[in-house]
Amino acid sequence: MTLFDLALKNIRRNMKSYGLYIGSTIFSIIIFFTFATLKHSEDISGLAETSNQISSIMSASAFVLMIFVAIFILYSNSFFMRKRKKEVALYSLMGVRKRTIGFLLFFENIVIGLVSLIIGVVLGFFLSQVLLSLLLKLMGLNISIGIAFSSSAVVETIIVFLIIFLFTSLQGYRVIYQFKLIDLFHASHKREALPKARLIAALFGIVSLFVAYWLALQDLMTSSAWRMLGVAMPLVIIGLTVFGTYLLFNSVMVYVLHLLKGRKHWAWRGLNLMTASQLLYRVRGNAKTLTIIATLSATTITAGGAVFGTYYNTDKNVEQYTPFSFMWQGPQENLDEGIVKDSISIDTKDIRVAENEIEREYTVIDTTAFQRLAEALDWDIESLELDEDEVLMVDPFYDERWSEEVEEVTLNNEAHTVSQFYGDSIFNIYTIPGTVLVMNEQEYTDLQAEESTYQAVQLTNDKEHLELSQELQAKSETVDFSSAVQNYQDSLEGSGVMLFVGSFLGLVFLVATGSVIFFKIMTEAEDDKDKYTVLYKIGVSKREMKRTIRYQIGFIFIAPLVLGLLHGTVALIAFSNLLQMNLWIPVTIWMAAYAFIYIIYYFITVRSFQQTILISGKEVT
Repeated sequence: MTLFDLALKNIRRNMKSYGLYIGSTIFSIIIFFTFATLKHSEDISGLAETSNQISSIMSASAFVLMIFVAIFILYSNSFFMRKRKKEVALYSLMGVRKRTIGFLLFFENIVIGLVSLIIGVVLGFFLSQVLLSLLLKLMGLNISIGIAFSSSAVVETIIVFLIIFLFTSLQGYRVIYQFKLIDLFHASHKREALPKARLIAALFGIVSLFVAYWLALQDLMTSSAWRMLGVAMPLVIIGLTVFGTYLLFNSVMVYVLHLLKGRKHWAWRGLNLMTASQLLYRVRGNAKTLTIIATLSATTITAGGAVFGTYYNTDKNVEQYTPFSFMWQGPQENLDEGIVKDSISIDTKDIRVAENEIEREYTVIDTTAFQRLAEALDWDIESLELDEDEVLMVDPFYDERWSEEVEEVTLNNEAHTVSQFYGDSIFNIYTIPGTVLVMNEQEYTDLQAEESTYQAVQLTNDKEHLELSQELQAKSETVDFSSAVQNYQDSLEGSGVMLFVGSFLGLVFLVATGSVIFFKIMTEAEDDKDKYTVLYKIGVSKREMKRTIRYQIGFIFIAPLVLGLLHGTVALIAFSNLLQMNLWIPVTIWMAAYAFIYIIYYFITVRSFQQTILISGKEVT
């Protein structure tokens, strides 16, 4: 039997152990190949207006994905190598040379990598067709696509993952030269350093998180903390959050578990004492890993929630500054009356007013035009009767956090009091930007300024009339043409790409974090096998052992998930406050989806752990 044959035999024999590792690797290859295919897709490049944007996003995402996948595969491979160190030691005892053992491990990793690469590229080819259709749907584009095969994507994927697999293979080859024989036999009993839990460290961790949350929720424009720290504020918040998270796992939870062990009424019930002791060890030993997982989960939840929230609110974002379906300067156009809900012709005057050494420009309309516009937009206003010295003000860009409130305006050398203020758009800002003043008819007539005529059109089901929008925009008569239909399509394309990228990168990160916890727990399951065998022999029921397994694994899974959700919630509240946008519905949906997939990993891990703990030839199930 050759060395290569032995490597193949080992892979078949350890297929159960390598199953999730191979599956996660194949999944990573599929997603990377899909992104590479979309980046080189001719269907995407045919979208002249958005191809550069999409290509840039896909390229950046593929790079981020490549770095993350490389770290994930190296991290996962190190766990499997640790699990197989005893096997390597047995080979050495049998007289096999280190060089031969190194080549054996090298061949095993290369074979696993090549098989994963072939399967990943083949499955990625089929999945890319589905994902391309999904991307175009998210972008609101109704385009028929052909078979999206890219030789450039294949070459790019092969090169990236061959480098990764070559590196992991060399990592396995070096294992036998880094440890003595006795170290290899006792490798499974080695753990990460076990830092001591101190009350002061626990309190410091809680304070760090509290300060980070407080800083994150401060208003960007009015906070003294932002003025003092400036651009360094995000780094301070991230640093305090990571530091506080580490202390929470390293000290706070350890301190709580010590308190639980000290409560005799709880500790001596069932296997609670064993559960607390095992958790005490696992949390302290895996504090760094749990911190990374919680931080990565928070990043994924925050980024995904923000992107999904933006996509979810595309309608509202467009309507905020483009309330009318179409608007332009010029004469009316003959449109199908069956699709026109409102068509309004408005006369306006533009004036410049010097205020406190600053010259402001206003668009002025009369009360009749304002009422017609407001009724078309379903504004709830009563009949307007303005005195000669009164005006209404409409400023779509007003924000009470930094905008100055105007109480008086001088027109025709006469002071006019601003009797009422509106913060919404009455015009499409791409046609008539800036602040609008409303005067009574007589004052408007007497105002000395050049008059212009604009058309505002509101359609029923305006999203269905993109072609009409493009036809009107092409006409020379429609000056300063703006279209809610076109703006919605443009926004949908941009946010759709971001949602697509964010969702699948988030899915990759989620699979990676779930897999890392799985690898950690399953590595420790081999060490716990003897403990559960003893418990079984002294009469502890399988039901009680199943319960303690669920509690221990549940704690390791739920702790970083809850903390990640908490970090993400604070970050998204800060994001929604900054953009003055309600994100609760999309964020809740996103978090629920993330938690659901994460919980699936929990059940898979519990099942696998129970199957590993063999007692008298039977599984603890």
